[in-house]
Amino acid sequence: MAGPIEQFEVKPLVELGTVNVPVLGEQLIAITNSHVAMTLAFAAVVGFLTLATSKNSVVPGRMQAAGETMFGMVDGLTSSIIGHEGKKYFPFAFTMFMLVLSMNLLGMFLTFTATSQLAVTMTLGLISFLTVVVVGFVKNGLGFFKLFWPVGAPLLLRPVVGLIEFVSFLLRPATLALRLFGNMLGGHVALKIFAQFVVQLGAVAIATGGIAYAFFGVAALSLGMTVAMTALEFLVAFLQAFVFTVLTCIYLNDVVNLGEGH
Repeated sequence: MAGPIEQFEVKPLVELGTVNVPVLGEQLIAITNSHVAMTLAFAAVVGFLTLATSKNSVVPGRMQAAGETMFGMVDGLTSSIIGHEGKKYFPFAFTMFMLVLSMNLLGMFLTFTATSQLAVTMTLGLISFLTVVVVGFVKNGLGFFKLFWPVGAPLLLRPVVGLIEFVSFLLRPATLALRLFGNMLGGHVALKIFAQFVVQLGAVAIATGGIAYAFFGVAALSLGMTVAMTALEFLVAFLQAFVFTVLTCIYLNDVVNLGEGH
């Protein structure tokens, strides 16, 4: 039986040959299970939004209502966190939310979860971070560096506090990536372990008999835990996409309003 970590292994599905990369040497080019999972997530987002916006009736159906709920929730986030300029950044925030949510949810049905890979979550974190940096410089020019000069602190402490703020700013993509990665990895490992308990204990009870039949009770308890954790993982899948989007909006607010509120 496969171990709880094996589900996170990136495996080539279609090999396309090798290429010689400077420093790294010869590298295999292939379509992997990670590529397939991310492609399916993208297709799911496009399909969902197409169905949600195909009719636009006065009395919305289920798909339209779900789409409007997602739209309204992220629109409310950008407006409440960023302020009157939040509408400009809604498309980016909505795209990030839907992609992360789709990858998280598909991981509950597929054998591979894209957001359980640090490379994927770090890429998403860097996209958000670089977007914040670009917006900061485009909107404020060199005034962007005011973000690291806390005028509310005593003058002598400003360089120290500013350095701390700068290091904290540089760590933002890592914190975004690690939070999402850790939650998805940990939850799926726990699910796999409890699911294996059900199968293994049940198999021992059937094969051994006698007092080993008591293992059926433990297996039933593990099954209950698996069902409960599955429901919890669906909730976590949504919450992690929501938290990722909230933090992205907060970081955008820092550069759009330079920490002065809105």
